[in-house]
Amino acid sequence: MLTAREEAELEARHRRAADAGDAGASSLLGTLLLRRGDVDAAEPYLRAAGAAGDRAAANNLGVLLHQRGLADEAAGWWRVAAVAGSAAAAHALGRHHRERGDEPGAEYWLRQAAESGHALGAHALAQLLEHRRDVGAERWYRAAAEQGHREAIHRVARYCAERGESAEAEQWYRQAAARGHRVAALRLGTMLEERGELKEAARWYLTAARDGEPQAACALGFLLRDEGDVDGAAEWWRRAALDGDGRAANALGALHAQEGETQTAERWYRVALEAGDDNGAYNLGLLCAARGRTAQAEQWYRRAAYAGHREAANALAVQLLQQGDAAGAEPWFSKAAEAGSVDAAFNLGILCAGRDEHEAALGWYRRAAAEGHTEAALQVGIALQRDGDAPAAEQHLRRAAGGGSAEAAFRLGAVLDQDGEECEEWYERAARHGHRRAQVRLGMRSARRGDTVDAARWYRLAAEAGSRDGAFNLGLLLAREGSEPEAALWWRRAAERGHGRAALRLALLAARRGALDDARTWCARAVECGPAEVAERAARLADALRQELTA
Repeated sequence: MLTAREEAELEARHRRAADAGDAGASSLLGTLLLRRGDVDAAEPYLRAAGAAGDRAAANNLGVLLHQRGLADEAAGWWRVAAVAGSAAAAHALGRHHRERGDEPGAEYWLRQAAESGHALGAHALAQLLEHRRDVGAERWYRAAAEQGHREAIHRVARYCAERGESAEAEQWYRQAAARGHRVAALRLGTMLEERGELKEAARWYLTAARDGEPQAACALGFLLRDEGDVDGAAEWWRRAALDGDGRAANALGALHAQEGETQTAERWYRVALEAGDDNGAYNLGLLCAARGRTAQAEQWYRRAAYAGHREAANALAVQLLQQGDAAGAEPWFSKAAEAGSVDAAFNLGILCAGRDEHEAALGWYRRAAAEGHTEAALQVGIALQRDGDAPAAEQHLRRAAGGGSAEAAFRLGAVLDQDGEECEEWYERAARHGHRRAQVRLGMRSARRGDTVDAARWYRLAAEAGSRDGAFNLGLLLAREGSEPEAALWWRRAAERGHGRAALRLALLAARRGALDDARTWCARAVECGPAEVAERAARLADALRQELTA
């Protein structure tokens, strides 16, 4: 850097030489004045040097004239400089032709600049070729990137990423991000997050977010939320939302909705909608539905659904179905399912099954199951069991049970009932989720092994949850151990829930202690509840009691 005195002395020397007719000095002086912003003083010196054949002066005169809005005259001087070998002038002239829509002329001059090693020229040529979908674009992006052109480095990274060349893409993204390219920093953060390197990902998101990249601020917010820093997440989401990021606005809305701040949530959902994010309308629908404002919910669902939001289409269909409008719901279920909504495919299966269209229902269930829908996999498994295809049924039941379905776990246990260890594992998984039939099965298996304590535990769990089989079996176990009064309590509970065998047991107990009227009452209950052999025995007992009472 020159001191003010040194710069003044240099300018004076250039001026004396220029005034004496030195074209090189005129060029240097004109350039110095142009950089200082003294355009009027610079122009005569640049014109003089340019007329004398100085290509740098011709190029700089073009720049000066372009700043003044004299584009055509500027292009004339750039042409002079470019013909004389100025790569910078060739680049400027190429851009001038492209602005005028003259792509052949633009390509010619940009290529001249690029082939001379001009980074800006190479980048501009790559942009032109890319616009035409010319495969040669990447070569020139690489040429510019190798000279440190930040945007070109980012573009090369994108090319690599699009081809799945993750390692090379990451290297280029790192270079661009290190040079302050905020989108490259965002994409680098995304790559790192996807492979679990969350700490470094957060660092690059923070870099990009501080440079004003709203998507990075949004992504940083999600990382902070997952780490438990809800306040930090909210702050970055707020910055991103105010910069037009709809996803961040939706996240803020959801955060406030969870805290019961519905008015604030609604405000952020509207911000998301204004940013063009259809999730805003869908979330407004959810918010209204949760508050019982079904008419408004339907309006928001429709708005999002018409914009192509598949889950909004499914939610709209569900609401219409709940209102009894199955005919109106079905097209929306179909639209959502065709757009990829797994829930909508499952719901279509339910709709078809309700109309006894079992083949159509199974088709939709299969479609949802293939995408990981647990309940759909269960329904496919049940259908295959019904059709006698045990191996295929087992496969789907395993998938559903693995997804957390207690009913699937129970059914899988039943399929594997001959395999003691594995079937009990699935029964127990279902039982621990409160599946009463699985609890009874576990109790029965424990009883067969002679483990009456474990059997009683499972029977009691099932009985207390409302299982009549559990109550009956618990009664049998207690009766065998001599606790007949307690057994009677559980048999009564089972009989009142329609268990015929329990009613017959109570009839026999009543008859034994001479309470013949009670015995006849329980016989009638046993005949009513069945099954057939129980009803037959209860009828014979009732006849005997009648004869005894009339004797």
